[in-house]
Amino acid sequence: MRQKRNRKNSTFSKVEKFLEIPQEISTNMPKFTMLGFEKLMIENYKAILEYQDFFIRISTYIGIVNINGFNLNLQEMTTDDLLITGKIESIDIEAISDEA
Repeated sequence: MRQKRNRKNSTFSKVEKFLEIPQEISTNMPKFTMLGFEKLMIENYKAILEYQDFFIRISTYIGIVNINGFNLNLQEMTTDDLLITGKIESIDIEAISDEA
């Protein structure tokens, strides 16, 4: 059964590659787009865990994103996209461990 699943996944991956579907659309992989030190767009996020004007924590499908800075603001929000503005000083990601 495992072999069939692997074949199915690899076939689907081949179809995605053939159709040139971006990985962030076909999976829940987050995409980060930063413009200077003042704007950060996060696509495919799960939830906002903590929000202050100097610290924002965002849950994604690969881990927790921590944004540090000054006058941070959640400028635009949709169910999939989040635009953060302000003086962004650092971004770090806490990866989710698959080990149990």
